[in-house]
Amino acid sequence: MKIKAIIFDMDGVLIEAKDWHYEALNRSLNLFGYNISRYDHLVTYDGLPTRIKLEMLSMERGLPRALHKFINEMKQQYTLELVYQKCKPTFYHEYALSKLKAEGYRLAVASNSVRRSVEMMMERSNLLPYLEFFLSNQDVSKPKPDPEIYQVAIAKLNLDPKECLIVEDNPNGIKAAKASGAHVYEVETVKDVNYQAIKQAIRQVEEANEL
Repeated sequence: MKIKAIIFDMDGVLIEAKDWHYEALNRSLNLFGYNISRYDHLVTYDGLPTRIKLEMLSMERGLPRALHKFINEMKQQYTLELVYQKCKPTFYHEYALSKLKAEGYRLAVASNSVRRSVEMMMERSNLLPYLEFFLSNQDVSKPKPDPEIYQVAIAKLNLDPKECLIVEDNPNGIKAAKASGAHVYEVETVKDVNYQAIKQAIRQVEEANEL
């Protein structure tokens, strides 16, 4: 069975946005005297939607739930400001997606971020034209590590999960990707997401299928 589509996570895969999310969330929490360390953000909160992070902070550190909506809105506002300032095209990502699309692969993004953040990052990075569609946490009821967003993406592509390769970087996303039944290419940094590496991952999957 050949790989026909590649579904990318966004943060940490196509966009190095972890620091932006960390900075925006802390700026929002600081308004009310709360703060999370960089270590906690990377180890505990990485890859989760803001609303889940805030719920965890309420349970663990007593953050009033009445503040969730305002903090979430401020976090999204700060994130968009940082995206506008810092998000720029990266040659090896543009090259990879343009080559893969030209070779007939169908490309999509499935992110735990909100829709406006995904759209803006894809626009600012010049990657939006190569995508068939993107999904955000607002397009599903259960965020990663639940596989729903990848199941929806695969259904939208009208493909068998085994015809799809998912590119993921963090434990929550990897868990969701594997549970969807698709093949998974696990990366450590955005630099691992280049044309040669993706083609190698596809070759490994297809050669294993032939055995």
